[in-house]
Amino acid sequence: MQEKGITAQITNKGALLASIKGQDDSKHRLLTAHVDTLGAMVKEIKENGRLRLTMIGGFRWNSVEGEYCSIHTADGRIFTGTILIDQTSVHVYKNAGDAKRDDKTIEVRIDANVKTKDDTEKLGISVGDFISFDPRVEETDHGFLKSRHLDDKASVGILMHLIDVIKKEGTELPYTTHFLISNNEEIGYGGNSNIPAETIEYLAVDMGAIGEGQTTDEYSVSICAKDSSGPYNYRLRQHLVSLAKANEVDYRVDIYPYYGSDASAAISAGHDVVHGLIGPGIDASHAFERTHTKALIHTAGLLYHYLHSPLA
Repeated sequence: MQEKGITAQITNKGALLASIKGQDDSKHRLLTAHVDTLGAMVKEIKENGRLRLTMIGGFRWNSVEGEYCSIHTADGRIFTGTILIDQTSVHVYKNAGDAKRDDKTIEVRIDANVKTKDDTEKLGISVGDFISFDPRVEETDHGFLKSRHLDDKASVGILMHLIDVIKKEGTELPYTTHFLISNNEEIGYGGNSNIPAETIEYLAVDMGAIGEGQTTDEYSVSICAKDSSGPYNYRLRQHLVSLAKANEVDYRVDIYPYYGSDASAAISAGHDVVHGLIGPGIDASHAFERTHTKALIHTAGLLYHYLHSPLA
């Protein structure tokens, strides 16, 4: 950000807050996307040297079964491993496919010569060490982007792109605008602080949820009307819909039944802002996700027109 000539700071919680001064500095906008992802932590070192886990964020154990992972030790070393159920081999366990997947049966097989708890501890691995999942990023010839953690790194990329466009064009935005890259959304409190007092509108850029009964798809921008926290601001939602229609942006209005965002966290924290939520449609959220470049383009397009529009 400093290289781009943009005022930026790292908050006490580790988030990034970048600001671009606009024509009206008395009324501000804030856009946010979260860089944190799903993961795990070492809960216990088992007697056989393998690791029992506790979740960071909300997902299903079956969605990470068989995934490669990295164990990050307190002294900065990284060990690789694989997430498995403790009864994986079909040649040994007759009912392996029916066994329950939970924090008692899922474990990490470490890629090191460990056979006992003491062996693992001698590597420097201990309770509380973070575990990250291999994202396995792939862009296909047909425009699909497949990876873990598109929620919400895809939208972080969109915000970074928008900042580059704004600086390259050299145009002045109508309102001072802040870009908050939060780092605690998946654990519930995300962008609920470091919101400048002048902020009128707070727009979370996250992901659109795809599934049965949903309007969202992988090729458009999803505008959220309501999630688990309740409805998003109606006036801002209609403003976004009007901008999409006027600028031929492919969009869907949708409701996410099991969802929360940085914007809803800000409202829960008591901030007096007009809040909204949009994002590219992401298939298989909190598992092995996929979206299409069209969804990214339409999301970026709607945000570009929003940033140059009057307040809702």
